Amino acid sequence: MRKAWTFRPALPAGPAAWGEALIETAIRLSGLSAIGILGLILVFLLREGLAAFAVVPLGELLSSTWYPIEDLYGLLPLVYGSLLVTAVAVLIAVPLGLTAAVYLGEIAPPWLHDILKPLIEIIAGIPSIVLGFLGWLLLAPLVQRTGASTGLTALTGAIILAYMALPTIISIAEDAIDAVPRSYRDGALAIGATRWQTTYRVVIPAARSGLVIAVMLGIGRAIGETMVVLMVTGNAPNMAWGPDMLLQPVRTMTATIAAEMGEVARGSTHYGVLFAIGLVLFFITFAINGIASWVVRRTGGDGRRRVGT
Repeated sequence: MRKAWTFRPALPAGPAAWGEALIETAIRLSGLSAIGILGLILVFLLREGLAAFAVVPLGELLSSTWYPIEDLYGLLPLVYGSLLVTAVAVLIAVPLGLTAAVYLGEIAPPWLHDILKPLIEIIAGIPSIVLGFLGWLLLAPLVQRTGASTGLTALTGAIILAYMALPTIISIAEDAIDAVPRSYRDGALAIGATRWQTTYRVVIPAARSGLVIAVMLGIGRAIGETMVVLMVTGNAPNMAWGPDMLLQPVRTMTATIAAEMGEVARGSTHYGVLFAIGLVLFFITFAINGIASWVVRRTGGDGRRRVGT
C-alpha cells in the first residue's frame, strides 16, 4: 500500500548553521578586502607615478645616472643595487635556511627542536634599525678589512638581509616539512630506504610547495627591506662590475625612496619619479609572487606528484 504524501516544511537553520555562514562570509570579506587594498595601492602608485613617465623620457629613465639635482633620473643603478643585494642575500639565506629547516624537522631531537624553533621566531622580531646599527658598527669594519675602500658595501647589506630572511625561511620551511604525513616516512623506511633517502626523496618533494613559498617570502623580505640597506650599503648609485662589485657601495630602490621622499616638493618631477620607483618595485614583487604560484602549480600544489622523482 502506497504511503500518503505529506508536506513537511523545512526546519529553520540552527545557531550553528548561522554561525558557520557568518564565519564563511567574514573569510570571504577578508579575502576581498585584501584584494581591494592591493588594488587601491596600485591605483595610488599609478596616479602618482605615471606622470613621471610622461615628463621624463623613457630613455632617460633607463639610463645609468641618478642625480636628481640636475634632473637626471636614471633608474638602472637603483634596480641594479636592489637586485644585486637581494640576489646575494638569497644565495646565502636559502641554502642555510632550508638546511636548518630539514635539521629541525627531521634530525633534531624534540627537546632541541622546542628550544631552537622559538628562538628562531624571536630573531624575526628584531627591529631592522637594530640590525642596521649592528651591521654598521660591527660588520662594516670586518668587510673593510678585506680590502674594500669602505665597509658600507653591497656585501654588507646582503649579509644583513640574509640574516633577516633566515627566520622566515626556516620557520615556514620547517612547518611545511612537519606537515608531510608520517605515513610517507614510514612507507619509505618500510621498503628499505635510509633515513637520508627518505628525507631527500620523499619528505622534501612532498613539502616542495611549502619550501617554495618559504623561499619566495624570504626574497620578498629581502627586496622590500628599507632601513638596513639605507644604513649599510653606502647609498651610492653605482653599477660596478667585476670581481670586486660586492665590495662597492650601491643604492637600492627602497633606500632611495626613504632617503629622498621627505625632501621633494609634492607634485614635482622628482616626486613623481620616486613613486615610479615604487611602481617598479611593486611589479618586481608581483612577478616574484607570480613565479612562486607557477612553481607551486608545477609541483602539483602539495608536491605529491613529484614524490620520489
